[in-house]
Amino acid sequence: MTFRKTLFWLHLCTGVTAASVVLIMSVTGVLLMYQKQITAWADRAYRVAMPASGTTRLSLETLLFKARQSQSATPETVTWRADSTAPVALGFGRETVLYFNPYTGEMLGAGTKGIRAFFRVVTGWHRWLGTDGGTRAIARAVTGACNLGFLFLVVSGFFIWWPKQWTWPQLRNVTWFRRGLPAKARDFNWHNAIGFWSAIPLFVVVLSATVISYPWASNLVYRLVGEEPPGQNPPSPRRSGVLQSRQVAGAGGLKWAEMDGQTAEPSSDLNLNSIDSLWIWADQSLPGWQSLSVRVPRSMSAPLVFTIDQGNGGQPQMRAQLTLDRTTGAVLQWEPFSSLTAGRRVRTILRFAHTGEVAGIVGQTIAGIVSAGAAVLVYTGLALTWRRFSAWRVRRFSQQAVDGCEPRKLPDLRGSSLAPPYHGDRREEET
Repeated sequence: MTFRKTLFWLHLCTGVTAASVVLIMSVTGVLLMYQKQITAWADRAYRVAMPASGTTRLSLETLLFKARQSQSATPETVTWRADSTAPVALGFGRETVLYFNPYTGEMLGAGTKGIRAFFRVVTGWHRWLGTDGGTRAIARAVTGACNLGFLFLVVSGFFIWWPKQWTWPQLRNVTWFRRGLPAKARDFNWHNAIGFWSAIPLFVVVLSATVISYPWASNLVYRLVGEEPPGQNPPSPRRSGVLQSRQVAGAGGLKWAEMDGQTAEPSSDLNLNSIDSLWIWADQSLPGWQSLSVRVPRSMSAPLVFTIDQGNGGQPQMRAQLTLDRTTGAVLQWEPFSSLTAGRRVRTILRFAHTGEVAGIVGQTIAGIVSAGAAVLVYTGLALTWRRFSAWRVRRFSQQAVDGCEPRKLPDLRGSSLAPPYHGDRREEET
């Protein structure tokens, strides 16, 4: 077979094998397109009234104190928005978000649970095919392999699509939608036209998913720019058995308690005094920020890590991280996007290129559209494959029927009145 024909059959077999998983990831990708915007819209009831002129937000210490009073626990994260009517979001764990009035400290309520539960389910299907527990590792391997196969489909489909002759009628037939076609021709037209217009953004979406799925692909990004991949993350204190300490209240006042092999969890007795000045420092570090969040320290010795974002939350090129020493206020690390190595910049951008957020709302829309197009590609590809298979079966059975029939023996009509007249040999007549 020729290279083009071999590539076509590899394309067909890979598509049939990965079709169901690719379809699930494509449909869920469409549903997750505007996740942040929909969640913010669902939580619009928690917006506060426009404050009077001169009204300022509560300090971080006061806000944490009021959160402790209402919840008897210290939040893990605190996030402010630049919008003066936006509530401040306090995160308790990975799934619980409580909104507080940034001017009074009044608790407004929890984030909309229905919307968040819906997106958790959709995300679970997108990443792990809806599985839970120990089977997630298997499902993740399946989605990773099918995504890698999808990357091959995108690349090979471009070569298969390449017209043999570059004429305008030929190019128009494989790049534009045509009306009034029968089912087979319509599916062929849709498959080619959608594949052509979505090839580049779909390649970026699928390639970034491969980088997210496989460590070797992530390491390859660093090597392509001439850097060594970062080493493995050091073991967490929970696994390493390192002594951690925190300040607890006892009969004799505040004292230090050591816990072997455990991580100090935030609690209502953790001393969080003298951090307002650090918050002010972070507030002034990057003017024009849209969101400012801080991870609440888990011990007295832990530094404060602020994330300052001038974008929509999914644009790493507009984000910086500031780490301040809790005791002295010294800057331990200032990490804007420009300070990252080339490998980290590319790797970070690819992370958010998968959702399109790196290009804002336009990028999200494009990513969602090509995900919908991928679902149509799956349908048309399977439809064309089924028609090809059906036509092959018809030809096979027809050939078997012909091969199974014995040739009919014609009767000998010589000397019969039914025999055609004999005019002799032409050469005899000529003679």
